[in-house]
Amino acid sequence: MTEENKQTAEVTEETEAVETEVVDTEEVTEDNSLEAQIAQLQAEKDEMYNKLLRAQADLQNFRTRVNKEKEQMLTYSSQRVIEALLPVVDNFERAITASHGTGDTEALAQGVEMVFRQLQQVLEQESVTTVPGVGSPFDPNMHQAVMQEESSEYESGIIIEEFQKGYKLKDRIIRPSMVKVSS
Repeated sequence: MTEENKQTAEVTEETEAVETEVVDTEEVTEDNSLEAQIAQLQAEKDEMYNKLLRAQADLQNFRTRVNKEKEQMLTYSSQRVIEALLPVVDNFERAITASHGTGDTEALAQGVEMVFRQLQQVLEQESVTTVPGVGSPFDPNMHQAVMQEESSEYESGIIIEEFQKGYKLKDRIIRPSMVKVSS
């Protein structure tokens, strides 16, 4: 080999070595870049998973709180009505106490009538009304027929006597009227 060929061969070998180093460096750079992306994606996944766990815990806490509030509402739902009835009870006690001292039955009757009117006002405030009675047509949804009697005064199917009043809360029947119906 000539000197020139030797130098060319050496230059070629050196060029190939440099090219190999550049390719190796590029591969290392690509590997580092991929590892960085994997690490970033792993961090994002972990962050999303933590957010999911927190959201699930928040939802569970919300459900627990709502259930607890619902239980309290059911437990104390009648409190407003009872508070309205307590003055009626107080007035009954006063009437009973006053009647023991004097023995005046007329005063007792007036006191009971006043308390009864007060009780009716409380029921009206709570949207409790009476079911139509004597003289109205019999409705099996609102009335309970316990007797039937022929009547010259009323047509067939008309209520002629009410044994026990019926009551409605808004549009719902709480207790049907016990009635006698003409046949």
